[in-house]
Amino acid sequence: MSGEWITGKNAVLEALKAERPINKIFISDQLQQQAAKKFEAAAKNNNILVQRVPKQKIDQLVDGNHQGVAASVAAYEYSDMEDLFSLAAERGEEPFFLILDELEDPHNLGSILRTADASGVHGVIIPKRRSVGLTAVVAKTSAGAVEHVPVVRVTNLARTIDELKERFVWVVGTAADGAEDYRDLEGTLPLALVIGNEGKGISRLTKEKCDWLVRLPMNGHVESLNASVTASLLMYEVYRNRYPAGK
Repeated sequence: MSGEWITGKNAVLEALKAERPINKIFISDQLQQQAAKKFEAAAKNNNILVQRVPKQKIDQLVDGNHQGVAASVAAYEYSDMEDLFSLAAERGEEPFFLILDELEDPHNLGSILRTADASGVHGVIIPKRRSVGLTAVVAKTSAGAVEHVPVVRVTNLARTIDELKERFVWVVGTAADGAEDYRDLEGTLPLALVIGNEGKGISRLTKEKCDWLVRLPMNGHVESLNASVTASLLMYEVYRNRYPAGK
């Protein structure tokens, strides 16, 4: 991702808070003065150059709705599996991971990372092949969550699942024919939830590797939900189990 951009107010602010390596920040001359000063102060604390430019200049540099703010950034660094287990241990919690099986839409990945940060997920695992990685679109869609949720890229997803099982993590997949209603999921266990591809779902081999499968009841006319919506429901079901209301 050398030469990539982070765009949008929230995404750039979170990158600054996380002390992400940033080359330069461009701020539109049309940005409100109060907002501009906020970015300038945050950038100054990190010794990062801020340049006010005409909005058209940022339009030329990046695509999409940048909200008047764009940061030129260094490449994203992926984590390794030990980072995920270490984060769970630091928080004194049972491991809670997501495995994304060949997810292709960067907007879905960004949305999933945003919910993962909110619901206490310790990390996301993606395959190196046939899967979206950490791009500028993912960063913006995540509203900065990409700076806080470790993402691991693995060569062999099936082997990774075996390794998780060896470390006493239960691997739970999602499928229309799952034997268990997702609302019966025991979220206090050490878990890795598997979310499948937007079109074909979980691959056959990955499905076979899962300890069990859960389903989302569908009472309407559509047959499935968006991958990020499915992931969000499951993540918050685990959150509900781990942090009951009133406690």
